[in-house]
Amino acid sequence: MLLTSLKPRETGVVIQIVGGQGMKQKLALRGIKEGSWLRMISSSRGPVVVESNGGQIAMGRGMAQKIIVDGIR
Repeated sequence: MLLTSLKPRETGVVIQIVGGQGMKQKLALRGIKEGSWLRMISSSRGPVVVESNGGQIAMGRGMAQKIIVDGIR
């Protein structure tokens, strides 16, 4: 499922990032890579906000839609 499919407070583990090396590197600098756990904070209007490693990360919807997660409630 896409990261943007998670509802607020739902958690998922990143199983794939669909994008080039530059995109993967940008996400890795923010602590997001395959195997990372993410908790959805907000996906309504504006940027998508997730929690990872105790910090909040905001990203554009286009970037978030390239992150495939295995959702766990």
